[in-house]
Amino acid sequence: MKDREMKEKRVVDTPRTADANRDPITGAPGAHPVGTGVGAAGGGATGAAIGAAVGGPVGAAVGLAAGAVAGGLAGKGAAEAVNPTVEDAYWRDNYVSQPWVERTYTYDDYQPAFRSGYESYSRYRGTGKTYNEIEPELRQNWERTRGRSRLDWERAKSASRAAWDRVERALPGDADGDGR
Repeated sequence: MKDREMKEKRVVDTPRTADANRDPITGAPGAHPVGTGVGAAGGGATGAAIGAAVGGPVGAAVGLAAGAVAGGLAGKGAAEAVNPTVEDAYWRDNYVSQPWVERTYTYDDYQPAFRSGYESYSRYRGTGKTYNEIEPELRQNWERTRGRSRLDWERAKSASRAAWDRVERALPGDADGDGR
């Protein structure tokens, strides 16, 4: 096959799917709107409080804007530490080897639980919160986030925890201090 034909084949064989976590506006891969939004909200609130204390209402407005930008960038950086496409592919290929997997359930049953684990790690990384501290929140949200999964939370929790632990081990340090 000629070089040009090989290049064309690679382009054709490379799908533009949601798996690339594309930015909804630019189409660029690797978008992290949740991490950016969470960071912007937290940074904006902090900036507004500091600005109000120093410069009154004008200071609050300036602090809000500056804090939102800084927080958004920090949140995007934290979210980018976990690549959802890579995590989904890993768990799709490896979930059956986990000791807690029940053979009556498919990857589609476990996938929302894995997602809750790695997305939660990304969201709470740097806060010092452990998985055990956020687990009640994950349990409470399970009915809303599980999609078509047939798992109850007690079965899903092991998958969620395993995904949290996997990304925590892949990044430098033990972010939540639990030794995992």
